[in-house]
Amino acid sequence: MRRTIGFMAILFTFGASGAAAQDENISFFITSSNPGDGADLGGLEGADAYCEALAEAAGLPDRTWRAYLSTTGAGGVHARERIGDGPWYNHAGTMIARDVEHLHSNGPNLTKATILTENGNEVNGRGDQPNQHDILTGSLMSGMASDADGDTTCGNWTSSGEGSALVGHHDRTGGGQNPTSWNEAHGSRGCSLENLRGTGGDGRFYCFATDGPSGGDVLLRFARRER
Repeated sequence: MRRTIGFMAILFTFGASGAAAQDENISFFITSSNPGDGADLGGLEGADAYCEALAEAAGLPDRTWRAYLSTTGAGGVHARERIGDGPWYNHAGTMIARDVEHLHSNGPNLTKATILTENGNEVNGRGDQPNQHDILTGSLMSGMASDADGDTTCGNWTSSGEGSALVGHHDRTGGGQNPTSWNEAHGSRGCSLENLRGTGGDGRFYCFATDGPSGGDVLLRFARRER
């Protein structure tokens, strides 16, 4: 009886607060701001550290957070291969994709309304002032790095001047070769924050958790221990 009461108390705590269960599920967000130097993010290491710092400041789960960014050249990295296996949930607890294949298909739940910051806020899109829908990825729609000639990653995320980076549209609308793509709409005008803003962005990027349980998993494991 005592164990049953204890388990019901845990369920009540999670259900009543909402935030506890939701926080355990959060595994995806869009950065609320740029680190400050345009597409010079300090490489992948710097971008990952920024994801970690934003997650910690927002009180999100203690997980391994990685930036959804590709790099090119020798030792190049594909964004889709560095974000874990999924599923991923936004700040509202809504699943945005089941797994890597779903994320890069026509069916992920990625819209302006579901792509939220680490604080649970929406980001301006086309029609808002200012428009900030260009999101840095350096990736093709498949989540792979581009093998085309020319810069597609702003010098592998070390340039805030010359160069260009592939960007997606988080609101799934606009111009470019693939205007409805969340990860490969077109290339940026340049790599400085000024130029990124000039083409409808703000130097933001996506962050994914590569590990960690969901709130449902926590409750399930507790129930199993109490049997």
